[in-house]
Amino acid sequence: MIKQVNLKTKNTIRLIEYVVGFSVLAILFPSCQFSQKASHKMFREASKQQFDMIVVPGIQFENENWGRVMKGRIYWAKYLYDKGIALNIMFSGSAVYSPYYEAEIMALYAEAIGIPKENIFTEIKAEHSTENIYYSYRKSLKLGFKTIALASDPFQTKMLKSFIRRRVDKEVKVIPFVIDTMKVIETTMTDPKIAFEKAFVPDFKPLKKRENFWQRLRGTMGKRLDKNAYN
Repeated sequence: MIKQVNLKTKNTIRLIEYVVGFSVLAILFPSCQFSQKASHKMFREASKQQFDMIVVPGIQFENENWGRVMKGRIYWAKYLYDKGIALNIMFSGSAVYSPYYEAEIMALYAEAIGIPKENIFTEIKAEHSTENIYYSYRKSLKLGFKTIALASDPFQTKMLKSFIRRRVDKEVKVIPFVIDTMKVIETTMTDPKIAFEKAFVPDFKPLKKRENFWQRLRGTMGKRLDKNAYN
């Protein structure tokens, strides 16, 4: 009886977390993502210049395989590199929900599909999207890079645009996927094998066991940034 009550309580707590989380997202990001027209416009503007560094946020690696979102972000980065828009790529992401550094997994895939290793960088401190750009921007500056942009899917780039303007640098551009271009890119995608064990984190503990819902929400909103990172 006690176990049944505890299980019911846990399920209720999870439901409350999801409802509150999605409610906050709905309030903060009412239109969810950039439109196709807006994405085209931002890409055209970005293509007029070269960026020393393009930052690509990480996503979890599970079951020893990359998911569609990760694949899309990496191939979009390669497209920007091949077009000469990105001179270097920085993948950002710690081991958050699975025992692999997201950034290092993505870097291995990026090299496997043809981005030169010398043009690939990683940032493994970030555990939230806001931290991806904040820490990568600071690390890029420390490495001597000047012009920086964020490249990702239309939802994530829109979610981060105002944060970048307020907390990072107004000069940092965002380059969301251009969906019709991505449809063409998808026809060329392959599934290379990588040595994923290189990115494995021993004694891993997932974020949900290290932080409660409210702590994670504050992290998502950029309220828990380490301002001394990469000084």
